[in-house]
Amino acid sequence: MTQARVLLLKFEHSNRLDAQLCAVLKSSASLDISLQSEIVELDSTCVNTPDLIQLIKECAPDLTFIILSSHLVERVKALLQAMQDEALGAPAIVVMDKGELDQMVELLRHGAVDYLTPPLRPMDIIPRIWRSISGGRAASRAAPAPRARKKTPELKQLVGRSPAFLNEVDKIRLIATCDANVLISGETGTGKELCARAVHYYSARVGKSFVPINCGAIPTELVENELFGHERGAYTGAATSELGLIHEADGGTLFFDEIDCLPAHAQVKLLRFLQEKEYRPLGSSKIRRADTRIIAATNLDLQEAVKSGRLRRDLFYRLNVISIALPPLRERREDIPLLATYFIGKFAVEFGKQVADFSARAIEKLTDYDWPGNVRELEHVVERAVALSKQSRIQETDLILPNDLSPKPSVESFREAKTKLIRQFEKHYIQELLYANNGNVSKAARAAHKNRRAFWQLICKHQIDVQRFRTPP
Repeated sequence: MTQARVLLLKFEHSNRLDAQLCAVLKSSASLDISLQSEIVELDSTCVNTPDLIQLIKECAPDLTFIILSSHLVERVKALLQAMQDEALGAPAIVVMDKGELDQMVELLRHGAVDYLTPPLRPMDIIPRIWRSISGGRAASRAAPAPRARKKTPELKQLVGRSPAFLNEVDKIRLIATCDANVLISGETGTGKELCARAVHYYSARVGKSFVPINCGAIPTELVENELFGHERGAYTGAATSELGLIHEADGGTLFFDEIDCLPAHAQVKLLRFLQEKEYRPLGSSKIRRADTRIIAATNLDLQEAVKSGRLRRDLFYRLNVISIALPPLRERREDIPLLATYFIGKFAVEFGKQVADFSARAIEKLTDYDWPGNVRELEHVVERAVALSKQSRIQETDLILPNDLSPKPSVESFREAKTKLIRQFEKHYIQELLYANNGNVSKAARAAHKNRRAFWQLICKHQIDVQRFRTPP
């Protein structure tokens, strides 16, 4: 049995979390891991005192938990920094009942290796604890002058200097050190998968698989099979067993792109996996377990997706532990010349062209365009220009943008525009009422001052699935 010594520092007002955490540590014995814990209760005035640093030195733990309330974040940041300055060696995990994302990132920035919030479940927490301990022991055995880590192709493509963009990209290394679920939002083409790959690369899971899945590209009836696998004979044509993507990503990272497109039945099963770290393949009676980090991405406002019933509310809360919000390219125009220069170098090498830069008019044309397809669209425009260029400099006329090809759209008639807006209003209004009343049609109809039959006709007219607004007990 593998053994490790754990120190729990509990500050005042830290509520019930110490009891939950102790229960998790005791349950580790069933996983052939023995975590010997010692609890030290402290007054908030003791944070970051020399005596506390000395106490940690004397205990010589393999891992330190700091259980705190949000009002102590600033003091604990100083404590974490002092622990690093003293080179105590043992990694530290902070445990809070609740906290803002900015607080979480700051604690990670000052030296915490992970961040835990309730509910504290053994199958979710124990692997994270053990990775932190293993990482700390490996670091203590490492040479005193570590080599710089090689930069990945993914990070090289995260090019920019705008504050809004850099603020999000700077989170990547910090987020990678902990093991919480991550939600990446941003319009199509902003680089969500590149960010997810970078988080995986800088995490302790780098030696395992990064498995992407595009939820919108898989037929609804095949999603569960792709995720959870199946046993032989589970359905017609299942001649052999398949393990599924969750098994493939065991020990690594599973990236859900377009998470809002995941069917409702698959959302229920994914929620159970996030809660328990266990799943059941199709046609199997056996429960399987997997230690998989989940990163999800969307190009929608998921708060609105929850209100419309497209995404389960409880799944959203499970995924949205740490978030990265990538700004669209039109909101960071100062980055367009940098990105264009990066892409011109990339494709000049790929195509064997002696193309070096852009004319001033070409750069002006690029920065004036709104880029609805964001960085991906810019990349394709530069790729085409380099491929067809016969000169060493890209000119304005070499850049073909949709504005150059598309005729101006026809204007809708007054009647068409009015009808379209009324339909949009009706659907949005009904969805808001159903969301506010947990899918209860009668209550929603009363709130709208309409009889139930007329309200139900509106639901049918707009093809709204009432079940998606009903929160399970």
